[in-house]
Amino acid sequence: MKVVWNDQACCHSGNCVKTLPEVFKVENGQFVIQPENASAEQVRQVVDACPSQALKIEAG
Repeated sequence: MKVVWNDQACCHSGNCVKTLPEVFKVENGQFVIQPENASAEQVRQVVDACPSQALKIEAG
């Protein structure tokens, strides 16, 4: 599973980081996404809950 982030669309609510910090985190000022650290269903739920729709799951 690949999750992409649109920094231009992001409203920085922090929901992803607060809900699933093992997947979505900021390290050294960079937004890091590690979907392998949670189940696909958990990642989908957080992506679907993104208020600005800045997170998307890419097929492939």
